[in-house]
This record gives sequence, structure tokens and C-alpha cells, in this order.
Amino acid sequence: MNTVQGLRERKKIATREALHEAALKLAMEHGFDRLTVEAIADAATVSRRTFSNYFASKEEALLYGDGARMAAMLEAVRARPAAESPWTALTASMRTLFPERGPDEDWVARARFIRSHPSLLVQQLATFSSFEKELAAELAARLPEEQRSATRPRLIAGCFFTAIRVATVAWLDQPQGTSLQDIAERALAEAAGPFA
Repeated sequence: MNTVQGLRERKKIATREALHEAALKLAMEHGFDRLTVEAIADAATVSRRTFSNYFASKEEALLYGDGARMAAMLEAVRARPAAESPWTALTASMRTLFPERGPDEDWVARARFIRSHPSLLVQQLATFSSFEKELAAELAARLPEEQRSATRPRLIAGCFFTAIRVATVAWLDQPQGTSLQDIAERALAEAAGPFA
């Protein structure tokens, strides 16, 4: 039974990835405004109904990679030693947000593409916001009792995501001389303040 469930789960992951990749490819080739759910489903060789089982919109399909990276980062934070401070655990887990060998040309092109479409930015911010809540809950458990409040874990999570967003935008805006990880680490160090 576990083998069957494992196979089904792998198939679901593969289908989700295929839809995401098809959405990205079509959007980059033909533009976001011309992208349709039908075209994504056709390119991934699935039905429109299958698309709807995985994503609610073309925006969600396009931004699936962001959510996957956020989920991996959240898991990396959870795997850090329980005694680590929230900010230390976040900083150590930051690299899971970016491609292992640093962003390649496709990643950069996709990031710039998303940045150039307001509806995608809104959806991206909604994705980050939902993970910010999950991350805040994880960080709350790492805070000493005397530092716990309704706002502190959310403030830490919000500052972390803001620092990452600012670092990414700064890196995309400059000639590629410095690595994104280096800029992100610098931004996190500058934002650490009372959280370090």
C-alpha cells in the first residue's frame, strides 16, 4: 500500500511540476496576457479539469516554484537545532530559497518577468504572506518565554522576508558581479538588529 501511495504522490508532484514548467515556458514565450489555463493544460498534456485540481489560476501555476522554495525553507528552519535563535535559524536556512549553484539565466529571466507584471507580484506577495504566518508559528517556539508576544514572531518573519525581497530586487537591478546569496546574507545581517 505504501508503494502505491508513494507512486501516486510522485505522480502528483510530477504533474504539478509539469504544469508549472509549462506555464513558465508559455508565459516567457508568448507573454503573460496571452497565457491561458487551456494552453498550460495542453502543453502539460493534461485536461483543464486536471489543471484545476492542482492550481486555481494561471498566476498560481506560474508562482508554484516560489511556494515550493518557501516550503523547503520552512522545513530547513524546522530542521535547525531547537536551541538556535529564530534569526540564526532563518539565516542558516536562507540558501534553500535560491538555486543551489546560484541563479542561472532562466531563473533571472523568470524573476524579472514576474516583477514586471503587477498581478503576479500581488499573487507572489500573497504566497509570501501565507508562509510568513507559518514561519512565525515556528519561530515563536524558538523564543524564550519572556520574549514571546503576539507580534514578535511575526515581526521577525516579516523582517526576514522583507530583507530577502530587498536583496533579490537589488541583485536583479545591478550588474551580476556579486552573488545573490552574498547580498541576501548582507541584507539579513543589516536587518538583524535586535533579532540576532
